[in-house]
Amino acid sequence: MRKAFTLAEILIVVGIIGIIAAIVLPEFQSHTQKAKETAAKDNLRILRNAIEFYAVQHNGIPPGYPDGDPANLPTFPAFRLQLVFDAHYLSELPENPFNDTYQAEVLADGEPFPEEAVSPDFYGWIYKPATKTIKLNWPGTDSTGVAYLDY
Repeated sequence: MRKAFTLAEILIVVGIIGIIAAIVLPEFQSHTQKAKETAAKDNLRILRNAIEFYAVQHNGIPPGYPDGDPANLPTFPAFRLQLVFDAHYLSELPENPFNDTYQAEVLADGEPFPEEAVSPDFYGWIYKPATKTIKLNWPGTDSTGVAYLDY
């Protein structure tokens, strides 16, 4: 009477588990990717609504300009201060779900919008106050082939 598994039986079971894991793992990874894409779109919606709401309440001047003066060079600290700390339009700036940062590259009025991600390890968003445009700062395309910068 046997009381243990043979090495061959154990190897077969481990092989079967490996095959099942190889089939199932990509399915979970695609769900993770889609969840991040959905979170990014929702965070952009939140930011865009807050920017628009701020501008409506400040005579059309969007957040980002120090002292609310469009003659000043726009900065990220002013953007954050105006949306989060001064008027509490947001309790905190939402993060880019791909790089977990809320920092934004703030573009000057005459500066063109970049055609690809800018320092994606540091900036979560790219914001241009002159046009009230904020975009996701992440390279590549999503699961449907849309560039993240085009969200």
